[in-house]
Amino acid sequence: MSRPLILASASPRRRELLEQLGVPFSIQVARVIENEDPATDPREMVAHNAALKAGWVSERFPEAVVLGADTTVFLEGRALNKPGSLPEARAMLRGLSGRSHWVFTGLSLRCLQTGLRLDAGATSEVTFRSLDEQTIDRYLANVHVFDKAGGYAIQEHGDMIVAGFQGEWSTIVGLPLSLTKQLLTQAGLVG
Repeated sequence: MSRPLILASASPRRRELLEQLGVPFSIQVARVIENEDPATDPREMVAHNAALKAGWVSERFPEAVVLGADTTVFLEGRALNKPGSLPEARAMLRGLSGRSHWVFTGLSLRCLQTGLRLDAGATSEVTFRSLDEQTIDRYLANVHVFDKAGGYAIQEHGDMIVAGFQGEWSTIVGLPLSLTKQLLTQAGLVG
């Protein structure tokens, strides 16, 4: 018999992506303080935060397999996490305008009862269109950006701001599906 799967995330985008794999799961939001130091190596940051979330939920549901995930945007040696204000979101979009940047997503799978510990990460590259102030205003009026790394969401009016990308689209959204499926297969939850 398969163990229950818990997604340690409040993100509706991660929930929607995980549903595509057809594995039943529940959601428990991890109450943790994430590392959001913009000078931290982005791969280390997302790996740490994903493991922190999975570990926190796993301690409370030791029989379950818990999936934690974290995503950040990386430009010019700095992580662009979730903006705390509209001016910060606007500054992020201005900085990304006409340039390419990296999106890093870390995954962590934990089961306290069995000792399961699987970690992985994925990277995609996104190139933005050159954005004028009117486009930035229009984008910010149409998309709630405060819960999104880099102040944008490729899946919400992405055509307004994104010229193209390389890598897996779901990595940019926040849950790389091929890697998630691989980890869940290793854990025995996907056949």
